[in-house]
Amino acid sequence: MTAVVLRRGVFSVRVKHRTLVLVGVMALVIAGVGLLGLSYGPTWASPAKVFAALTGSGGGSGVVIREWRLPRVLAGLVFGAALGVAGAIFQNITRNPMGSPDIIGLDAGAYTGALVAITVLSGTSAQLTTGSVVGGVLAAAAVYLLSLGGSQSGLRLVVIGIAVNAILTAVNSWIVLRAELEIAIAAVGWSAGSLNGVDWEDLRIPFAVITVLLAVLATRAPALHQSALGTAVAVTTGVRVERLRLQLVLIGVGCTATVTAVAGPIAFIALAAPQIGRRLAGAPGVPLLPAALVGAVLLQGADLVAQLLLAPVSLPVGVVSTAIGGCYLIWLLAKEVRRS
Repeated sequence: MTAVVLRRGVFSVRVKHRTLVLVGVMALVIAGVGLLGLSYGPTWASPAKVFAALTGSGGGSGVVIREWRLPRVLAGLVFGAALGVAGAIFQNITRNPMGSPDIIGLDAGAYTGALVAITVLSGTSAQLTTGSVVGGVLAAAAVYLLSLGGSQSGLRLVVIGIAVNAILTAVNSWIVLRAELEIAIAAVGWSAGSLNGVDWEDLRIPFAVITVLLAVLATRAPALHQSALGTAVAVTTGVRVERLRLQLVLIGVGCTATVTAVAGPIAFIALAAPQIGRRLAGAPGVPLLPAALVGAVLLQGADLVAQLLLAPVSLPVGVVSTAIGGCYLIWLLAKEVRRS
């Protein structure tokens, strides 16, 4: 397959031609879905009005587009990319298409941490973020420790993760049932995963955190690709496998927990995006960039569908992503059964 070498200064990277085409096509799809998201609302805004609003004009409709619709569209883009990358990280580590944060309990752990911040503490943005990260890290640690003594890169880890996910889901239900009525109602609504009502204040810190995590991940991507060839090959090329896995787990948990802290646990994007991206790119392993792009498209598209289904009532995006992801999971399980 033909490849293109991209150079900037002393740095160079070899990219397959198919991957470049995929990036271009997905960028156009993201821009198109984003334009629809900026145009759609109680009053339809033409593309001309959208472009005028983005340049700082447009009057009252410009304020609506910039302050209400644009944060939601960008949240779908950035959060979808973060979830897609997190899914790709864990599917690479486990070498299993079901090894995503929402399947192996990391989403549930992050939700547990957020619930503690809501019910025990005052539930500020900083407390939600911290609680989500701590909960996700503890869930990942529990899955890892329970997997010791067997293969941590295959079905054993996934099965243990599913069990941990079930336990944490029960714990989360117990916390909600024990909470005061107003807090329980807010927690249950938030648990569906929603981008309704997000504004710039909600997004500044999460966007900064995700940007830093993705930048760090970019420096570890070559080592990740080496480890995908096998532990023996990675070690012979100088990759410290255990240290790399720890770094990747922390990055994946950080991405998942940051999204959960703002939007709640959004299911199945992290599961489906990496595998769809891998098939579109025709690449071995689970490449990160296609997973991020597909994740962005899936979450943006699911949020747009959530706004359209029962308009003018806007559904939580997690309702749509769960419906889509459930169908994908059935197909994936059927395929795995046929293969085994």
